[in-house]
Amino acid sequence: MIPAIDFAAPDRYAPLPPRSSERFARPRVAPSSTGESVRTRDGRELVLRAIEPGDVAAMQRCFTRLSPEDIRRRFLHAMSELPAPMAQRLCRIDPAFETGYVLMDETVAPAEMRGVGRIYVDEATDTAEFSVLVEQDWGRIGLGALLMQRLVDDSRRRKLAELWGYVLQENRPMLELCKELGFSQRLIPDEPGTALITLKL
Repeated sequence: MIPAIDFAAPDRYAPLPPRSSERFARPRVAPSSTGESVRTRDGRELVLRAIEPGDVAAMQRCFTRLSPEDIRRRFLHAMSELPAPMAQRLCRIDPAFETGYVLMDETVAPAEMRGVGRIYVDEATDTAEFSVLVEQDWGRIGLGALLMQRLVDDSRRRKLAELWGYVLQENRPMLELCKELGFSQRLIPDEPGTALITLKL
């Protein structure tokens, strides 16, 4: 049985979280011809890889499996569908300013997207905004942490000063994850119920 991921909440002076290759490589992540093979604690298998233009249909199908609450937490407002132009834009990234990862379930046909994480770089401020989403049935097993760690690694590679994102205060799982990874948070006066999450790099 795959051991549980042990997250220790950092103290005020905790170092940055370990690189994803150190934290997840044994035994959950292994090389794959299409990306990295990920085995969850409950024995399910996924492939972690960069997002591709051909992922549009899988992203739209993933959206249909999200609850209204999941959608509001991710997009910060209600949406009844993910329009094709938006899905295409989300899957066609500019590597100079964006990074996107997906967790694909290739045990079914067609392969289904179970999670996605991305950053958008703002060169003017030397920072990047992050977003992470994991399908509800695949939550609470470390996949959000894996995606976040990859985004932290990429932000370091880009030598950015800070990684940040907006999170609804009701989204306790994401707030707890960010705290465990060393992020700090503060409320936004003009956006009641929304927190700004930041990690100094």
